[in-house]
This record gives sequence, C-alpha cells and structure tokens, in this order.
Amino acid sequence: MKIPENLKYTKDHEWIRVDGDIAIVGITDFAQGELGDIVFIEIETEGETLDKDEVFGTIEAVKTVSDMFMPVSGEVKEVNEKLEDTPDIVNKDPYNEGWMVKIVMSDKSELDELLSAEEYKELVES
Repeated sequence: MKIPENLKYTKDHEWIRVDGDIAIVGITDFAQGELGDIVFIEIETEGETLDKDEVFGTIEAVKTVSDMFMPVSGEVKEVNEKLEDTPDIVNKDPYNEGWMVKIVMSDKSELDELLSAEEYKELVES
C-alpha cells in the first residue's frame, strides 16, 4: 500500500496535493483497495463551492457505493474527465492519473487539520 509523504490525508481516505491556491484531490491507495474494482464515478459538483466535509461525488465499485468528501472548503474547478470512460484508472494509479477534482481553496488554514502521511498510516494500520 502506497502512502506518499508529500500529500495530506483525511480520515475518510481522500488525499490532497496543494499547488498554490489549487488543491488536487483523490482517494487513497488503501481506499481503492478496500472498494475493489471501481466501475463508475459520479461528480456533478463542478463549478460549485462546497464546505469542508461536504460530499463532492460518489464512487461505485462492484461491491459498494461510497461518497467522496471535500478535504477543504472551496470551488470545484475541474473534474478529471478520464474517469468517465476509464474509472478503473483509480485502481491502477490513485495518486496521479486517478485524481478526482481540482479545487480553488477558500481557507488554506484547513490544511492544518488534515493528516500527515505518518498519521494516515497509523489510521489504516490500527
């Protein structure tokens, strides 16, 4: 299971990579492994401004459907279009090609509430 050091994490198994005012968000390697084969991803929040912990989309796997939660407040600026035709890219490459959304952050201080790689590792191993 990969847990890149350069990312922040949520207890709901999303990761976030910050690039200036933009936050790129996806689900973790642990999450995609628990979900199994991902067959459909629905994100209809592009252009919307959402609060931290609000649902920004759903991810459907063979065995279950799960909500995805905003790790920080902000406007959903872009959705990864590749996910529409190839949702299984999240199983293959959750931290790069399998990103979900790009957000313009409203409050960067919310990043301080997220987990480090080490804290996330402790969460999933307990």
